[in-house]
Amino acid sequence: MVRRAREQLPRGVVDCVLDRQRRDLDQAVRCRAPRRWRRRVACLHVRLRTQAGRVLADHHAGRSAARVSRRRCRRVTAVPWLLLLVGLAILTAGAECLVRGSSKLAAAAGISPLVIGLTVVAYGTSTPEFAVSVKSAWAGQSDIAIGNVVGSNICNVLLILGACAALFPLRVNVQLIRLDVPIMIGAALLVPALGYDGRIGRIEGLILFGMMAAYTAFVIRKSRKETRAAQEKFAAEFAAPERVTAGFVLANAALVALSLVLLVYGARTFVNAAVELAHAFGVSELVIGLTIVAVGTSLPEVATSIVATIRGERDIAIGNVVGSNIYNVLAVLGATAIVKPVAVSAQALAFDIPIMVAIMVACLPIFFTGLAISRWEGGLFLGYYAAYTAYLVMQSQLPQVPPGFRTAMLYFIMPLTAVTIVVLSMWELRRLRRDRM
Repeated sequence: MVRRAREQLPRGVVDCVLDRQRRDLDQAVRCRAPRRWRRRVACLHVRLRTQAGRVLADHHAGRSAARVSRRRCRRVTAVPWLLLLVGLAILTAGAECLVRGSSKLAAAAGISPLVIGLTVVAYGTSTPEFAVSVKSAWAGQSDIAIGNVVGSNICNVLLILGACAALFPLRVNVQLIRLDVPIMIGAALLVPALGYDGRIGRIEGLILFGMMAAYTAFVIRKSRKETRAAQEKFAAEFAAPERVTAGFVLANAALVALSLVLLVYGARTFVNAAVELAHAFGVSELVIGLTIVAVGTSLPEVATSIVATIRGERDIAIGNVVGSNIYNVLAVLGATAIVKPVAVSAQALAFDIPIMVAIMVACLPIFFTGLAISRWEGGLFLGYYAAYTAYLVMQSQLPQVPPGFRTAMLYFIMPLTAVTIVVLSMWELRRLRRDRM
């Protein structure tokens, strides 16, 4: 019993029992105690050994309970992951139903196919972000709402464009650099400007949503100057049927209604699962919003951009990302603040939002150099996204971020990237001047 206790019990318990036995025996020998007293000491030793056995049994029971608790914890952690995937699937199905139903209704109403493609379809792919952010704000989880918007914009540029450019070099449209990219940068600058006091209220939300309406009107007006080839392409995909019947209208209206139900239910399931994951991993809701929620809601853009890149329509991938970033800030964040004012945490204002703004600003010189995103630039985007995600994970799990990681990012990688962008931009400007001469 003592040997088993030595092997399996905590050392202090066994030593305490044995020390008491030694003290009693030494005292009995020194005092030459009578046999009756020695018998009592022996009975006491039996009780001590019994007590050691009970402690040993309790120790085994504790270890078994710990194993059961670990299995139960793994099971509890697996349930939110499953609910997260289910909610994401419902959100994706809802977005697809919304795009299909609303585009057919718009075509039946006589709206231009080009306008349908540039508004209904383009905004429809971002409805998961819209539904998740509005649901999070309504439930009082502002960190998930703001983290979803900021994280989606970071994910769109670094992850989606990085993955697409790593597959094939992407071609950049000149009109995109002149108009849409500056609008994207201006929209990103509005986030810290409006949320500097730690809150984006309903008035700020109305301002953002009004800017989204103005941008949509600008896109519709600009679409009238599109080439005939672009108009024919959209007409082939979103043309109105030859005969519009009442059944056609009712069927697509029912599809739109179903999509709204799916978006609401999917957003609720997705957000609740994200909150449970944050509690299970012991991280903040902002980190979950910046990583898991942002990547999950950006999956429609991932699929659209990668498919367009493989098909050879490589300018569509960049246009999709730029348009989605504008929509996320102006429409998603604006509508979320209108529904309920959004609290902006100090951590987001100090780190994550400036990172988003810096990435948006860096897009202009990167897109400008050669009017393309090369493979090495795509690899750079992916590397930065991996470093950013690793920083968030370390910040949430460790007492402090390792000094070596922070030093490498601040004093080596980021300055080297900035110098590279400046040199490439100057080289591109010199090349353009040489071509004009």
